[in-house]
Amino acid sequence: MHPPLPRDPIAEARRNWERHGWQEEAGPMAAVTAIMRVQQILLGRAQQALKPFELTFARYEVIALLSFSREKRMPMNKASKLLQVHPTSITNAVDRLEAAGLVERQPHAEDRRAMLLVLTRKGRRVAAEATAALNEQLFRHTGFQPEEVEQLNGILARFRQRAGDFQG
Repeated sequence: MHPPLPRDPIAEARRNWERHGWQEEAGPMAAVTAIMRVQQILLGRAQQALKPFELTFARYEVIALLSFSREKRMPMNKASKLLQVHPTSITNAVDRLEAAGLVERQPHAEDRRAMLLVLTRKGRRVAAEATAALNEQLFRHTGFQPEEVEQLNGILARFRQRAGDFQG
């Protein structure tokens, strides 16, 4: 991590937009840029918390999803849809998780074309430990105030719905 900058570069970018006559776009540009920067900061913190488990956040999401499922298993295509990632991305994550002994692929009993993802005993343990680490190191200490978290959740959910991420 680098030392804090003396000034906010996003505020400076906004002023540049305004100086170029893009007043209407300046605020939204600053908001989008700030969201992307916050995502970088939070992802960096998540990666730091997950480093001892040799997990990326994307791979953690797969084992967390499986750990919350009733039978600790799920069709691969369903996991891809629930995580909102392309099938190629889930395949790459599962390849790594399988190599680490955290998940297994099994044929689906009713659909020969489908593959089930099954969380292994080791995967259950790692999912629980990684979740505890994220809770302690990131989710309890995001840097947002409790009332800001609820406001953000509402704002971001409404945006995602309008963007077609999910139905009402």
